[in-house]
Amino acid sequence: MKIQFCGAASGVTGSCHLITTEKHKILLDCGQFQGGKAMEAMNFEPFPFNPAEIDYLILSHAHIDHCGRIPLLIKRGFKGDIYCTDATADLVEVMLKDSGYIHEKEAEWKNRKAERAGKPFVEPLYTYNDALDALKYLKPVLYDQLIELNEEMKIVFNDAGHILGSAITELWIEEQGNVSKIVYSGDLGVMDRPILRNPTIIKKADYVIMETTYGNRLHPQNSTSIDELIKIVLKTIQRGGTVVIPSFAVGRTQELIYQFNRFYQDNSEYKRQLENLMVYVDSPMATTATEVFKRNAQVFDEETKAYILKGDNPLDFKNLKFTRSTEDSIFLNMDRHPKVIISASGMCEAGRIRHHLKHNLWNPKSSIVFVGYQAEGTLGRLLVDGIKDVTLFGEDIHVNAEIHDLEGFSGHADRNGLLSWLAGFRERPSELFLVHGETEAKHDFAKTIKDELGYDATVVEGVAEYVLENHKIVNREEALREAVSRDSLVNIKKRISDIHYDLEKILYNTQLAVDDGVSPERIAEINNIVLELEKMSLNLGSAVTKEDKSEPCCARAL
Repeated sequence: MKIQFCGAASGVTGSCHLITTEKHKILLDCGQFQGGKAMEAMNFEPFPFNPAEIDYLILSHAHIDHCGRIPLLIKRGFKGDIYCTDATADLVEVMLKDSGYIHEKEAEWKNRKAERAGKPFVEPLYTYNDALDALKYLKPVLYDQLIELNEEMKIVFNDAGHILGSAITELWIEEQGNVSKIVYSGDLGVMDRPILRNPTIIKKADYVIMETTYGNRLHPQNSTSIDELIKIVLKTIQRGGTVVIPSFAVGRTQELIYQFNRFYQDNSEYKRQLENLMVYVDSPMATTATEVFKRNAQVFDEETKAYILKGDNPLDFKNLKFTRSTEDSIFLNMDRHPKVIISASGMCEAGRIRHHLKHNLWNPKSSIVFVGYQAEGTLGRLLVDGIKDVTLFGEDIHVNAEIHDLEGFSGHADRNGLLSWLAGFRERPSELFLVHGETEAKHDFAKTIKDELGYDATVVEGVAEYVLENHKIVNREEALREAVSRDSLVNIKKRISDIHYDLEKILYNTQLAVDDGVSPERIAEINNIVLELEKMSLNLGSAVTKEDKSEPCCARAL
C-alpha cells in the first residue's frame, strides 16, 4: 500500500492525497489551490496520477480548497463514486456551481483582453455545466454509517466540527489477509464553538494523515474575539464608518450571523446601541449556504438545537438582510449610513468583497475585520501583514481603514486543539503524516508532538510518496536509492562476523602477531577497527531482527 501526497503538502490549499493498494486507488479530497498567481496556475497542471484509474473519491468537506478540482478530475477521466456526508453534498452543490460560474467569467474577461491584444484565448478550469455534471457522482451518507466500498475497503465518517458536514474519515483496508486502518483528519474544528459539534476523538489508527494549519499558533478565546468584534463595530459606527468583514461563505459567515443574533436578541448592553444598525450578507453563495445550514439542523450542537426548540432561529434576526442582486450590492457602497457588510471571499481573492474593499480601504472611518485564515500570497494576508497600498480593479488604493485580525473566529483547531485531538489515540499510530500547513507550522508542530507525546511525525513536503509495509513506513525515493534485501543484510552480518573472528584471533595472541611482524601501533589500529565493526554488526543485527519480528497487521475493531 502506498500514500502519495498530491496537494496541501507545501501549504494550506489544494488538498489531495492518493492511496494505492494492490487492487484499488482512492483519493482523499481534490481541492483547488488558492493564493497568488503562481498558486492559481497549479490548478491547470496535470494531476500526478491518471484520474481514470481512481476508483473512489472520499471528500472530507465542502470548502473549495478540498473539493474545488472535482469537476476537473471528472473532465480528465474520473468515473468513480464520490462519498461524503449528506450535509457536505448539499454544500458542495452550492460551492462547485459558484466556482464553475467564476471560472467561466474569469476566462471570458481574460479572452476579451486577449482578443484586443491579439493573444490566444484561454480555457476556464471548468464551467458551470461541468460542476453540474460532477454532482451526479456524489454518494451522500450519514455520520457514523459503515460503508463497504468493496470487499477490501470500509469507511466511516465522524464529525470534524470544522464546517457543516465536515468529516474525519476512518478507512479500513485489507491486503493479503492483513487489515490496516488509516485516519484522515480533514480539517479539524475548534472545541465548544456555536452551531457545530466538537471534533470526534478517534481512539485507534495505524496511519494518520493530519492537518496543521495552526500547528504553531494559539487562538484567543472565542469570547474574547466576540467582545472585540462588538467593540470594533460600536467604535466604527460612532465615527460614521462601515465595518467590512471578508468571510468564507460556508462556516464563518453562519457563525457571525449566530453571534449577531445573540447581540440583537439577548437583553445585552449592546442591544440598544445596535438597534438601528443593519447587517448585510452580500454574497449569493453565503445566502444559499445559510439556507443549507437551516435544512441540516440535525447535525447542530445541543445548544443551537435548544435555541431552535425555544422558537428562535439562530441564523436570522430583524436587522439582517441578504443581498443577491448586483444592484443591491452596488447600493451598499453608495449608501453612507454606518453598517456591517459580510462578504465573500474570505481571503479577498475574488467576489464582491473586492468591491467593498475598494470603497472602504481608503476611508479612515471604516474597519476591515478578518475572521479566518489568510493564506500566503492572498490580498487578505497582505492586508493583515500591514501593506499600505493595493491595486483593485486597476485603481491604486491607499489603506487608511483600521485592519483587525480576530483569530478567535477561526474554524481550524489551534496548536493545543490539534495536540488534544492527537492525544486521544489510545495507542500510538505507526506513522503520523503532517499536511495542510505552511512549512514552519508543520515543523513546529512536529516538535511539539515529540516534546509532548514523545513520538516522531513525518512532515510532508511537496508531492511525495510513501510505501506502507506491515505498519512500517518506507519513503519510496529513499527505498529506490538505498534498498537492501533481507538476505543481503544477513550475508553482510555473517561476513562482518567472520572478519571480526579472524581479527580477534590476532588480538588474542598478541605475541604471535608481534612475531609475525605486526607492530604495536598496527595492533592498536586493528583493535579500533574491531570496535567499529562491533557497532556495525550490532546495528545490522538489529535491522535483521526487526525484519524477523515485524508483526503482521491485525483487523481493527470497529
